[in-house]
Amino acid sequence: MGLVDILMLYPKAGVIILGLLISLFVTIINYFFLNKEKMREIKSRQKEIQAQIKEHQKAGNHEKLMDLNKEMLSHSMEMMKHSFTPMLITMVPMLLFFSFIRGVYSQTIISSSWFWYYLISAIVGNIIFRKLFKLP
Repeated sequence: MGLVDILMLYPKAGVIILGLLISLFVTIINYFFLNKEKMREIKSRQKEIQAQIKEHQKAGNHEKLMDLNKEMLSHSMEMMKHSFTPMLITMVPMLLFFSFIRGVYSQTIISSSWFWYYLISAIVGNIIFRKLFKLP
């Protein structure tokens, strides 16, 4: 009995387990290729900026709001730049995984809903694994 047979025999459990495994894979890649300290610095600065934005919104200071929004955008772009490498590393395996899994589950009772099982399990797994690996 091969992997495909087991996945077809227990489709819901199989999708959930695969979602958790893929989530673990992506988290491990992020753990090794992400500059965690830089990301934490950027996130803490963004929180400071958000607090300042709230203050200036109440005060009605639109010029300062524009400056803070520009700074927030530059920090967002920097975060995206740092997370680009792990995304490139995981993109090809994810595309191969989805083509495989779509072919497997197209013939099961969850053929129209397997993606939702995957998505929910991947989100939950991502939250858990990011906390376990202490990723920002």
